[in-house]
Parts: sequence; C-alpha cells; structure tokens
Amino acid sequence: MTRPIRFLLDGEVRDLTGVDPTLTVLNLLRYDLRRIGTKEGCAEGDCGACTVVLGELEDGRVRFRAVNACILFAPMLDGRALFTVESLKKAPGDQAGALHPIQQAMVANHASQCGFCTPGFVMSLYAHRREGAATDSGTLKDALAGNLCRCTGYGPILAAGQAMGPDPEARLADALAVELAAIRPAESLEIEHRGRRFLAPRTTAEFAAAVEANPDATILAGGTDVGLWVTKQHRELPTIISLNEVAELRRIEDLGDAIRIGAGVRYADATALLGDLHPEFAGLLRRLGGLQVRNLGTVCGNIANGSPIGDMPPALIAAGASLVLRKGEATRALPLEAYFLAYGKQDRAPGEFVEAVVVPKIPAGRIFKVFKLSKRFDQDISALCAGISIGLDAGKVADARIAFGGMAATPRRAAACEAALTGQPWTEATVRAAAEALAQDFQPIDDMRASAGYRLQAAQNLLLKAWLESQAAAPTRVLDAEAVAHG
Repeated sequence: MTRPIRFLLDGEVRDLTGVDPTLTVLNLLRYDLRRIGTKEGCAEGDCGACTVVLGELEDGRVRFRAVNACILFAPMLDGRALFTVESLKKAPGDQAGALHPIQQAMVANHASQCGFCTPGFVMSLYAHRREGAATDSGTLKDALAGNLCRCTGYGPILAAGQAMGPDPEARLADALAVELAAIRPAESLEIEHRGRRFLAPRTTAEFAAAVEANPDATILAGGTDVGLWVTKQHRELPTIISLNEVAELRRIEDLGDAIRIGAGVRYADATALLGDLHPEFAGLLRRLGGLQVRNLGTVCGNIANGSPIGDMPPALIAAGASLVLRKGEATRALPLEAYFLAYGKQDRAPGEFVEAVVVPKIPAGRIFKVFKLSKRFDQDISALCAGISIGLDAGKVADARIAFGGMAATPRRAAACEAALTGQPWTEATVRAAAEALAQDFQPIDDMRASAGYRLQAAQNLLLKAWLESQAAAPTRVLDAEAVAHG
C-alpha cells in the first residue's frame, strides 16, 4: 500500500507524496522547502557543503549522523529526523536570530571567509557534538575530513570545534526518541511516480522476495555509488529496492571464529569491530571516504558493486572472507575472490543479492598488512590497494594470501607471488623474488590515478614493506598524517 514518506523536520512531522524516488534531499531542501543554507558543491559526496544531519532511533536512543544531502534520496528520510543549518536557530527557548553555540564558536575563531562551505562544517560539528564525541584535534580532523574549505586552512575551524562547548540540546534527546518512535513505520514503503518505483521492505524475507521478483531492479544500500548514477550520469532508475529498513541486514554477529557483517551494516558501524579484528582494518576505514560517506555507505555495498578499486575487497580477500548470497529462500557461500569475474561482472544470478560477508578472525602471530596508495591521505580513491596475509611456521611461509585492487579489472589474488612465497623462508631474498613474480600476476593499466609502471613497482615495494614491518629490528616507522604535515 502506498503511503507518504514521513519524517521530522525541526520537530514537525512532514509527509511527502508524489515525489520522484531519486529526488535528492539537497534538491528537496533547496527547491521545495526553500532551505538554501544547504549548498551544492560537487553533487557527488566529496566536498561536504551539502552536509545535513539525520537522527535515527537505534536501540532506544537517537543516533546523529552527518550525511551528504546531494546523494541521499528523499525516501531514505522515512522514519528519521532531519536537521539542516536552519534547524540550529529553532531550538526551544532560542531568541530570534540567536546563534547556536557552534555557530558562535565559528564566528569567535574567524572560521569562515567566503562562507560557502560553512554550513556544512557547522552541521558536521553539530552531529559530532550531539553524539558526545571527543573534541581533541585528531578526532575532529577525522570528523571533518569529509568537509572541504578553500579559504581558511582548517586551523580556525578546528579551533571552533574545540571551543564549541557541551551539547546544549542534550536534554532534548529523550523527547526526540519519543517523537521518532511515534512516526516509526510499521509497514513497508512503496512509492510509484511517473513509472518509477521505490520499494523499502522491512524484513529480509520481504526484501529477498522483492529482489527475486524484480531482477533488474537497482539495490540501494547507502547510495554513495547509486547517488552518483543519478547526479552525474543522469540515469533513470525504473525500480529501486532499498535494504535500509531491514533491521536483520544491519546486524553484526560474532560466530566465534569469524564475524558476519550484514548487507546493511554501514562502515561507521563496522569500524570498531573490524578494528578489533585487526588494527589494519581501522587504519583503512579511517581513509575510506569522509565520515559522511562512512555514515551511509555499507561494507557489502563496496563489495557488491564490483569496483576494481574498492578499498575493502583486497583487505577482506587477504583475510579469507566469504560471501553469503541469497535468492528467495536459498543461500550459498562463495569465497570473496571468486565473486569478481571480470570488469563489471560478478558471480551473482538475476534476483540474487549479497546478504552478508563473513570475515575470519585473524590468528595472533599472523602477519597481516593493508596498504592504500592515493594522491591524498583523506577521502581519495585508491590508485592501488593491497591486502597481505602471511602465515609462518618455523620461519617459513606456511601459507600466503595476497590481494590487490587497482592492478587488474577486478580485485584479485596474486597467485604466482603466493606460490613463490609458500614453503620458502621468510627472508628478504624470498620476498624480493616473490615481488618479481607479481609481473606474472598483473598487467596494470595507465590512467589518471597512476601509470602501469608505478602500480607494478609500488605493489612490489608494498610486499617488501610488509616484510620490513614484520622484522622487529627493522629501521622503519609508520607516520600518521599529522606527523607528515609537521615533518
């Protein structure tokens, strides 16, 4: 049954009907609701000028997430609270025209010049403060990495973040939870507008049935890729099936020897657990998009789209991950590396979807390294990504799992390299010989991110780097971005 999209805006219930399923929240705000404080900078989720905040009811409390309005579809507001920069002047008891403490901190620290990006920064800080997150420099840098500014040099903005004080609206969180519970939908959302449909089932069985019945539909998770199909490629998507309302698909389960990450689990929700699995995962996820992207994008979505330069697959392949694929009531397991068949082609039948990824726990003592090379430290697509996992027995390589992204048309294991390592002593000579074997595994291409020669040499050097870092006495050190910036 068709029903309106229902959400909260500044405490008021809003019903949307007759909207295009791919109407972005940015366009809804600017053209329909006349909230023009939210800006369009890139229309692809990179610059953060369009940042808004979503309040979502999770386990009885409200979570506040900064997201990119430019790639968020309006139906994804259903059952949530939306905050824009205009919302900050509408807290109960505010005097007319009074600045919010975050805005006041921006003014006091001279954190705005042209002002175009300022609303996005304010909203990222707003979400950060409402979540009660730390305000040290390092934490703030990670929180603001998805917001770009060409004027201020970021120093004054960081100072404003440190000076913004406690959350003045913390007392309102319980009331907001009650309001969100009151509008939480009991039934699935189904929209049809001018021949285009948007379906948002609420159970895994309903979702599986919808995908099986509509094998050509676009499956929507976070929309961090699908949003660009609309804003940049101007595609028309006849049928979209969203998994965002399926609570079962947003679970992370501990299986004892592995963890199972459901298709709807966002990067932001998986970071802590994957970081506990191995610190290398935490380092990779810190650099995957900005926080706005990690608040929407999903681990399984990064896999399902089959990109040859997705950040997660090489690391997960090295860890020995497998996929759970589902069609209707039937499921099958597949090693992750076997899912990628060719460029743009995956081992997924019509009507089948990725239900979960299962990641084995990495044994103590195993060498596990993840490397990402890109032109920028933060929020950049990788030119090359590597996952390296080595098991040793009495100083010899018992087994090796080495995977690369950006080296071929798909993320892929380096079979010749692995063979050159297995059974050999874990020495520099062995590693250098195995690095040479990478030329048998890959024939990379030249593109805007890197040349073929750079990719091959860099991949060889990353294998050597993994060996060096495994040697306790190796004269190497890992530099974080702040250390590099300050020499």
